[in-house]
Amino acid sequence: MTIIDRRLNPGGKSLANRQRFIRRAKAQVKRAVREATAGRSIKDIDRGGEVTIPSDGVREPTLRRSSEGGIRDYVLPGNKEYVEGDSIQRPPRGGGAGSEGAEDGGGEDEFRFALSDEEFLDLFLEDLELPDLAKRQLKGVGVPQWRRAGYSTSGSPSNISLTRTMRNSLSRRVALRRPKPEELEALRREIADMESGASVMNVATLAAMREKLVLLERRSKRIPFIDPIDVRYRRLESTPKPVAQAVMFCLMDVSGSMTEHMKDLAKRFYALLYLFLKRRYKHVEVVFIRHTHEAEEVDEQTFFYSRETGGTVVSTALEEMAHIVEERFKPSEWNIYGAQASDGDNAPSDNAKTAALLTSTVLPMCQYYAYLEVGSDDDAPTGGERPTTLWRTYAVVNGPDSPIAMRKVRHRRDIFPVFRDLFQKKSDQMAEA
Repeated sequence: MTIIDRRLNPGGKSLANRQRFIRRAKAQVKRAVREATAGRSIKDIDRGGEVTIPSDGVREPTLRRSSEGGIRDYVLPGNKEYVEGDSIQRPPRGGGAGSEGAEDGGGEDEFRFALSDEEFLDLFLEDLELPDLAKRQLKGVGVPQWRRAGYSTSGSPSNISLTRTMRNSLSRRVALRRPKPEELEALRREIADMESGASVMNVATLAAMREKLVLLERRSKRIPFIDPIDVRYRRLESTPKPVAQAVMFCLMDVSGSMTEHMKDLAKRFYALLYLFLKRRYKHVEVVFIRHTHEAEEVDEQTFFYSRETGGTVVSTALEEMAHIVEERFKPSEWNIYGAQASDGDNAPSDNAKTAALLTSTVLPMCQYYAYLEVGSDDDAPTGGERPTTLWRTYAVVNGPDSPIAMRKVRHRRDIFPVFRDLFQKKSDQMAEA
């Protein structure tokens, strides 16, 4: 079943019913988005598309009677078979759904829903975050934030404060002794009663009351209920909001032991990480480091497309990262993150140096450090394989309070689940546990 909504969508904004649908079926839509990303390439990850959710995800909430107990007497329209007092058997539960129809031919199809590029990315990245992002900032760095700053006598009609305006109006009317409508109405009734003879007629008193009524009405007209001087507008002012600054170091092994499949897995992981950072954070610097037996900082183009290769010395990448942090990113002012991708191969003589650099320099200054080990695309089980040299080295460093997380990836289909596992919000992780 395909539903085409041809109503106008002014201003490029979602219609109200579309937003209500996404909120109501958000869990099913998010699950469908995750399943849809598994078969996509990195180039297509930021594109919208159609997702399919079960028919239960689009049903409106309803109130139902209890299936047990209770007596109900009612007449069904169009009944030609039963009369009052007959017992009707409860119909069997079940029924068709999806492509498989019920015995009577009924059923429900799955619901296909089209998402825009913005909606697709928002749902995919909604529950991801940089772990332990601390509020560290540099002087003068901030984003403007509007906040309430009292009231003013001029402004936009949309910012008018009815409460403050009516309070000023009441204060002015009380101070100037503006007559109340009830007071004028009572005086008019009293004059009318005296003129009709309902009360004792006193010419002098009646004249005085009429004169008083004229004066009160004149004062009521001169003193309006709401005067322009009563109107107040809510005033807003822009203040700098402290922002958390972060830097993400992307370390990739491009040595000769990394096959094209392994490099493709690493590049897909970093492309997804780069998209996530640029999409969710405005003040995050990304530093790209490629290493063989030597390491250097490169730009984005060189990081993803350079064909340079060589031997493997992992400590050179960690030294380059520490050197850049010392020069440009003070740990007291920046949140520092690291993401390393490698096939696990390293020179045997470099393992001790790598472990020492991690323990004494890199991990103490990092909020979070993710290590992704890429493997060959075969059917060998990941659980029974022998740990690589680098994996054993990092496992020794990875203590209970260590900010390092280690994952393995062999197939392209595992990139998205592993990425979500590494950068999932802590609250969601605790809920799943």
